Amino acid sequence: MPGKTPISDVPSSVEAIKESFKKNLYEIVGKPMITATPHDLYLALAYTVRSLLLENFIRSIETYLKKDVRTVAYFSAEFLLGPHLANNMLNLGVTHQVEQAMKELGLDLWELVDLEEEPGLGNGGLGRLAACFLDSLATLKIPAIGYGLRYEHGMFEQRIEDGWQVEYSDNWLHFGNPWELYRPEIAYDVKFQGYTQHYVDEKGRFRVRWVPGMVVRGIAYDTPIAGYNVPNCVLLRLWKAEAPQSFDYQNFNRGDFYGAVEQKVVAENITKVLYPNDTTMAGKQLRLEQQYFLVSCSMQDLIHNHLVRKKVDLTELHRHVAAQLNDTHPSLAIPELMRILVDEYLIPWDPAWEVTRQIFSYTNHTLLPEALEKWPLPMFQQLLPRHLEIIYEINKRFLDQVRFRYPMDNARLARMSLIDESDQKYVRMANLACVGSHKINGVSRLHTQLLKDLVLKDCHEFWPDKILSITNGVTPRRWIGVSNPELSALITEAIGEGWLMDMEQLRALEPFAEDSEFRKRWRNVSKHHKEKVARLAKENFNWTIDPESMFDVQVKRIHEYKRQHLNVLHVITLYWRLKNGMDAQMVPRTFVFGGKAAPGYFMAKLIIKFINSVAEVVNTDPDTKGKLRVIFRPNYNVKIGQIIYPMADLSEQISLAGKEASGTGNMKFAMNGALTIGTLDGANVEIREEVGEENFFSFGLTAEEVLRTKEEGYDPMAYLAKNDELKAVIALVESGHFSHGDTDLFRPLVDSLKYHDEYMLFADYESYVSCQERVNLAYGDIEEWTKKSILTVSRMARFSSDRAIQEYCNKIWDVQPVEVT
Repeated sequence: MPGKTPISDVPSSVEAIKESFKKNLYEIVGKPMITATPHDLYLALAYTVRSLLLENFIRSIETYLKKDVRTVAYFSAEFLLGPHLANNMLNLGVTHQVEQAMKELGLDLWELVDLEEEPGLGNGGLGRLAACFLDSLATLKIPAIGYGLRYEHGMFEQRIEDGWQVEYSDNWLHFGNPWELYRPEIAYDVKFQGYTQHYVDEKGRFRVRWVPGMVVRGIAYDTPIAGYNVPNCVLLRLWKAEAPQSFDYQNFNRGDFYGAVEQKVVAENITKVLYPNDTTMAGKQLRLEQQYFLVSCSMQDLIHNHLVRKKVDLTELHRHVAAQLNDTHPSLAIPELMRILVDEYLIPWDPAWEVTRQIFSYTNHTLLPEALEKWPLPMFQQLLPRHLEIIYEINKRFLDQVRFRYPMDNARLARMSLIDESDQKYVRMANLACVGSHKINGVSRLHTQLLKDLVLKDCHEFWPDKILSITNGVTPRRWIGVSNPELSALITEAIGEGWLMDMEQLRALEPFAEDSEFRKRWRNVSKHHKEKVARLAKENFNWTIDPESMFDVQVKRIHEYKRQHLNVLHVITLYWRLKNGMDAQMVPRTFVFGGKAAPGYFMAKLIIKFINSVAEVVNTDPDTKGKLRVIFRPNYNVKIGQIIYPMADLSEQISLAGKEASGTGNMKFAMNGALTIGTLDGANVEIREEVGEENFFSFGLTAEEVLRTKEEGYDPMAYLAKNDELKAVIALVESGHFSHGDTDLFRPLVDSLKYHDEYMLFADYESYVSCQERVNLAYGDIEEWTKKSILTVSRMARFSSDRAIQEYCNKIWDVQPVEVT
């Protein structure tokens, strides 16, 4: 198996690991083996592996501080890391030694691995991408620091009650986190509210003083991230919000017990929960507070590190730091750096702006206009008065340039302004990120072109060389090495160990697609994993799943544009055919769904109810027995993804073309051998090119056809009228067949499809169902299907996050690897 050679000099023999484990159990956990709980044993093992990790981490920090290196600072509101233990063992090359050590102590390593809580620091693809990027930065030996927030409660725990999503608190820290290092000495004050004072100092310089109404302190928690088979580590630094004075002794003595801790409660709310519901003004304000708190702590930390430790002149800061804004959430870093440079270090505006613009680059992750953040101007002014002044000044200077280039084009000025003045005034965060960055990147080729043509058209016309494409990627260490060890072992046996660091080596698998014995072994890997999933489903949920059936899987955030309900319409189509004695040649299928809906997103939550209601009927109907089963796996996360991606036969990537920026689940499924059914959207386009059209099931309108159809006047009822099967499916839903006779339950969903259908399900329905028929026929020839699976995996090198990070290094950051000895 890959990663079996330890790369740390810390003693990592089986005996040394056993001794370290017992020492940590006694001295850190404080338990003898005889009284230790399973979680105590997990903690002792985590500290044992962490000690191996810290040796590399400390050497890396020492090396980066001593050398004149350019550092990547990756700003992200989310880092969806997944469990640490198995990933760190793989990257450090000690999995086999640890497994043997636990065995000799009478313990099962994988039972302990399964006990680990998943850090609740992200929601979906954005946060998981950030985690993959940290893994690749370390593996490629790039000095880097990830900046984020240490949310006390992560993305909510999703439970399904009567088919509906119900949100519960995700208290992922209730047992502590053995992988983080508490750094109370690294703390910064963050200002909010108040007012500004303008004055001239004793040297005649114009100055601005921000007098805050509230101050919050940010405390650092560090997590080392190991590279694979190299001694390099990078740092993830997360900030926790605390009050500068957590307890008011005077108020307590006066009997005002709540007032004594009020400041502590208000401050800690900032990092209390990931993504508070922003359907209320209070929720919006808390989101804005979180975003500023993140960038203020991080910018202060960057400047401290380079000014104090490296003695860097701040006018040269951009030569030492490359900062990436992961979507618009950290865009406030731009005015924050300007505030620090201009107000605190008295650097004139023009050189300060040049430093700022050269430091930052911005990744856009969305084509949905409603996802481009903007904040109500009165709220912004009340919370960040100095930053609004700076944004006004940036805007004034920028719009002067636009006027010079495009005289009398007031419409363009209005579109490009950092302030939206239509109706209520807003601060546009995407415009701020575009103006304040020297490079902008989309996350797939199609997405980037649509940014240039549509979403950021004005920006592209003004700066033709500013927007470029870097297609997303995922780390093969997590998504094959950790999640699919049996497949990893088979690949390594066939082509050698180097492929986890160099995915191009997977090309050597192609000839094995013609080897019948290898194909049999490949199928057995999948079969064993599906049998394991079937056992877990029975044990944990009392679900009966046929491991011989095709596993047809769609797991991702629940959203109308991702079109889980199109998938359900296909399920109902198959159900209708079976009820009418049709489709006797249908291959048995198990449809698996998973994903969370935003708490305030009614239609997404209704789609979850729709999936579960259809499952309730389909799974209990005797006419579907042995042919059709529908499962919704609740509380989908990285840990569950590590089980689901390797089990899939078919990957559903069916968003409306032109809506998904990239997708990364599509890459994880394909890396594990699943074939894809998908629209030509996001990275699907490039996956299809790489794996071959014959190994990809494509359907539906293209992005150009979507735009043209909408321009011509899309009428969903016309599509409904001419497709009898679709009419039958919709009529079945409207009749209450899937809602115990309640004809109103799914009316909002059906009406949105019949009379609006923004995401054009009806337009793509016929093509989708027809494509699924091709899938059915293809799966019937299992030898040919296996060939396609092997060829798919062998051609996935382009979708490694290592390739993506190398492109960032070359095209945007201008950074070089640094050897740690």
